[in-house]
Amino acid sequence: QVQLVESGGGLVQPGGSLRLSCATSGTILRINAMGWYRQAPGKERELVAVTTSGGGTNYADSVKGRFTISRDNAQNVVNLQMNSLKPEDTAVYYCNADLQGFDSGGILRSMNSWGKGTLVTVSS
Repeated sequence: QVQLVESGGGLVQPGGSLRLSCATSGTILRINAMGWYRQAPGKERELVAVTTSGGGTNYADSVKGRFTISRDNAQNVVNLQMNSLKPEDTAVYYCNADLQGFDSGGILRSMNSWGKGTLVTVSS
């Protein structure tokens, strides 16, 4: 069964930096895209950044120039380097992957998987 596990969240002062990581487990044949979403209190979940298997990236306008997404295809890990953090970046950050992997029954399936999230709090 494929699982995503985020790490690296925490409390940081405005202007500071954090690095989030998302590791995968389970048997994965192919990852088409991996990315990060966030959900602030009282708001809908939104895309932060995504990277495709071909190396393309896409960022939310609110984080362009401050956040960088990177991916290790060999390890199936995706990272999010967050610099110049602002209080409005406070949210639970979720890892997401669009992939082909084997489920608990050994069946190859196309999946859209989510991690459980990691909290990022930007506050003085």
